[in-house]
Amino acid sequence: MSINNEILAIILCGGAGTILAPLTSTRSKPAVPIAGKYRLVDIPISNCMNSGINRMFVLTQFNSASLNRHIKNTYNFSIFSKAFVDILAAEQTPESSFWFQGTADAVRQSLRHVEPFDSDYIVILSGDQLYQMDFEQMLKKHKEAGADLTIATIPVAEREAPEFGILKSDENSRITSFIEKPKKELLLNWVSDTGEAMQQKGRNHLASMGIYIFNRDLLYDLLFNTYPESKDFGKEIIPSSINNYTVASYQYEGYWTDIGNIYSFFEANLELTSDIPEFNLFDYSQTIYTRPRMLPPSKVSGSTLEKALISDGCIIHASRIENSVIGVRSRIGYGTNITSTYIMGADFYETLEEINQAQTKNIPLIGIGARCNLRNCIIDKNCRIGDDVRLNGGPHLEPTDTELYTVKDGIIVVKKGAVLPNGFTAQNLPTSITF
Repeated sequence: MSINNEILAIILCGGAGTILAPLTSTRSKPAVPIAGKYRLVDIPISNCMNSGINRMFVLTQFNSASLNRHIKNTYNFSIFSKAFVDILAAEQTPESSFWFQGTADAVRQSLRHVEPFDSDYIVILSGDQLYQMDFEQMLKKHKEAGADLTIATIPVAEREAPEFGILKSDENSRITSFIEKPKKELLLNWVSDTGEAMQQKGRNHLASMGIYIFNRDLLYDLLFNTYPESKDFGKEIIPSSINNYTVASYQYEGYWTDIGNIYSFFEANLELTSDIPEFNLFDYSQTIYTRPRMLPPSKVSGSTLEKALISDGCIIHASRIENSVIGVRSRIGYGTNITSTYIMGADFYETLEEINQAQTKNIPLIGIGARCNLRNCIIDKNCRIGDDVRLNGGPHLEPTDTELYTVKDGIIVVKKGAVLPNGFTAQNLPTSITF
């Protein structure tokens, strides 16, 4: 029996993602563009496909229109294949009139749609994490351990540990105790043997990645019989199951980040411009799949590029682009300097008629104008940034939120579709930038 017949995946994409605002103001967190051409949801779906799992249910709820559209337009399999990526949107039913109340509740409400599809195991994933994992190896370890439930874990340092569920396991990788987001003063009692390589990095605590493989029958029993009122896996069902079932740890030591806030999102994208990034987009064995757009090649004229990731369909005349990610259909004008910035690009090209109308009305074109200086910024999709605009992000900036932009952790986030006129300098930001 192939792994695809043994297991199916449920990908949780229903959270509001408020901490990642304003990027999640008009879209769900898993729909946020990453690496210039992908969406966050492409990561777990691609991991499943690369692992031989071709039956996936994606659970959606908040701001889900663009996410649903992306999945519908991207993941179309052969009519002769049993593979699918199905969207299960939150819905009112005779059994429940409530929206998803948590991770466990979301799965519980959706299992009636999963019921007709045979499988021995169900893997439950988050839709907003960046990693490359072989779930076939995880399933193999799950079987070898005779586990009822396996949790993917990753060693983390003391500084990060309070943000996660932390666990301890025995010499057979069976989890013996679990605590959700422990306070710092408790961490001394939660040190694990994570291996010499991880210990040298100070990563002495085992954290749950929110990735679970359940024996199918157990999952149904837990959700409908044992814990029918529980809303969340990490806070309720997992801690309660440890003493009653064989719960195993599958320790993962590769790159993984939970896109939890603007800073982690910003850093994860810029890290992709490294010579050898930890998240390898160029690994053919771990292909990241996304929507095929049929865009023309990017055109670059007179620009110095240093550690830059340039997506398809761009027209670039910038003076210099450094340590930056440039998204699809980006237009960047003459003399512009861009440093440590993620430009998401545009959903469409303006026609010549639209360009003439915009110029007549003195409205900036979609993209980045001439002689701009951008540093430590995220420019969301379809923004119109005029000429001589200066945005200098950094720790000198106080958190703020305006109609056009937000500042978080010193990063300036220009909101989707915002229009910054010629000469714009954000209020209280320096009017000159030294590069």
